[in-house]
Amino acid sequence: MGKLESIDSPADLKRLKLQELPELAAELRKFIIDTVSEVGGHLASSLGAVEIAIALHYVLNTPEDRIIWDVGHQAYAHKILTGRRKDFHTLRQLGGISGFPRPSESAFDAFAVGHSSTSISAALGIAAARDLSGKRYKVVSVIGDGSLTAGLSFEGLNQAGHLKKDIIVILNDNEMSISRNVGALSTFLSRKITGRFATKFKMEVESFIKSVPRIGEKLVGIAKRAEDSLITLLTPGMLFEGLGFHYIGPIDGHDIDSLVATLNDVNELKGPVLVHVLTKKGKGYPPAEEDPASFHGVGPFVIATGKPKGEAKPSYTNVFSSTLIEIAEKDKRVVAITAAMPEGTGLSRFAERFPERFFDVGIAEQHALTFAGGLAKEGFIPVTAIYSTFLQRAYDEVFHDVCLQNLPVVIAMDRAGIVGADGATHHGLFDISFLRHLPNMALAAPKDAEELRHLLFSAINYNRPVAIRYPRGACAGVDTSVELKEIPIGAAEVLKSGEVCILALGTMVHPALEASSRLEKEGIKAGVVNCRFVKPLDEGCILKAASSPQGIVTVEENALQGGFGSAVMELLEEHSIKCPVRRIGVPDEFIEHGTQEELRAQLGLDAEGIAKAVRLFVSENKKALKLAF
Repeated sequence: MGKLESIDSPADLKRLKLQELPELAAELRKFIIDTVSEVGGHLASSLGAVEIAIALHYVLNTPEDRIIWDVGHQAYAHKILTGRRKDFHTLRQLGGISGFPRPSESAFDAFAVGHSSTSISAALGIAAARDLSGKRYKVVSVIGDGSLTAGLSFEGLNQAGHLKKDIIVILNDNEMSISRNVGALSTFLSRKITGRFATKFKMEVESFIKSVPRIGEKLVGIAKRAEDSLITLLTPGMLFEGLGFHYIGPIDGHDIDSLVATLNDVNELKGPVLVHVLTKKGKGYPPAEEDPASFHGVGPFVIATGKPKGEAKPSYTNVFSSTLIEIAEKDKRVVAITAAMPEGTGLSRFAERFPERFFDVGIAEQHALTFAGGLAKEGFIPVTAIYSTFLQRAYDEVFHDVCLQNLPVVIAMDRAGIVGADGATHHGLFDISFLRHLPNMALAAPKDAEELRHLLFSAINYNRPVAIRYPRGACAGVDTSVELKEIPIGAAEVLKSGEVCILALGTMVHPALEASSRLEKEGIKAGVVNCRFVKPLDEGCILKAASSPQGIVTVEENALQGGFGSAVMELLEEHSIKCPVRRIGVPDEFIEHGTQEELRAQLGLDAEGIAKAVRLFVSENKKALKLAF
């Protein structure tokens, strides 16, 4: 029996001898690869952090000692070692365990995460609470060098150095976020002295000083401090020492002996400590080592080749990418911005074609939007591609640096709506609600990939702030030979007439059409409007729909509070129109993980769910009319 099969908790892990831990690491890697190849997940990150997870649980007294994993996509080994090995096959599946740390799932998950750069601030808050409560447990943040590019990380480092709380920050440095890191900070962190060089240097200095007659031993202490200062100057330690941290490293993050020894040592130190650990993303699986960006988040794949299982299909992201390149070929004003996700947002191809017009700002969504505002102020049209869930981090910048000045910044919101297996932290279910009330903002959602092409072209020509939301995943193929056309801002499209009118937005248009066909067989004539725009609304079209004998049903893949349906009801109120309205969307709760199809079915956002809601709505209206007479 392998080592892993006997471990259901860190207590079991501690029974192993130190020399047995490398064998456990190898078993963990195989277990992760085998499982993720079947169900998908964040592979490269977790493979690179296996030894870190083992060493932390081997040394610390968890869950009393707290480990906060930044983002959490590198925490699979942590999950397996803390009692979830037998459930690991349910990873990111409906009703299964989350792909990210969740306190509701395990006491070993100290803080809920899913977005980057939160761990240091959270760790400091937990440490402050510990001290206020008179307790003595350890608090550790594990953060990647990619996450360190975000301003929030430095806000946490700055206050931690000021407060002098006992916290340990493990900087997991693999020179990657999702894609290759960019920026001055990344360059600075790459100035590393290998552990072997540093150790040899220290030994030679100490040996020489000890050889000095009579005073050698006395000088060793002074020399050690000077020698550490020199190494600090030559490595990133200078930055962290300046922020008030005791800096240790860099050390080999795949050498468990060194990790365990270092963690045992820093456990005795007071004040904030940063341990700089060098790892390789994708460690132990050659395809992931060679192309860690592609193996950051994967679907099921063939282990022998690393190739995805199933046939590759065109996606909304691909269509956005090719269309933006097509537009930029003719319009030199167009530039593209991403926040550390050129592959995820499809902009890597744009970067290859127009390197001088492409900007990767690192994990810094706030900076991305203000940077875009500066470009727009000087006559360019920046297209900023950001996942809907990450745009939440730049809300003030959208308000203050884009909309307030009415600058022509185009925000391409990828992964809007239900995203699937990444769950509550990644669903893009709030962008309509937090964008539509901003003055000057136009907000659109295409019904399909073909319409995405035309809306992107239109947005670049509207000369105002525009946000376009489109979903994650596959789409029908599009004819790229069709000339791009400008859609009048706010214009809706009547697809079908009926006695009850379904006002559908974006991804809900085609399910609404299918629902209408089903209802027609039951004698219910349901019209369908592709509304396209949340703001500005097509007032004429919607007010006409309000005259439908059996009322209006709105359908959106967004939170109902402040969403598209709310906008329609506000319009009716402004015109003093009384019309029965039923809103279909996401209720006031966080939606867990599962496939997009499963979750939409649960929420009533598929054809059957829409048909059921319309059927009930029409029935209730008929009863109400009978009671009225």
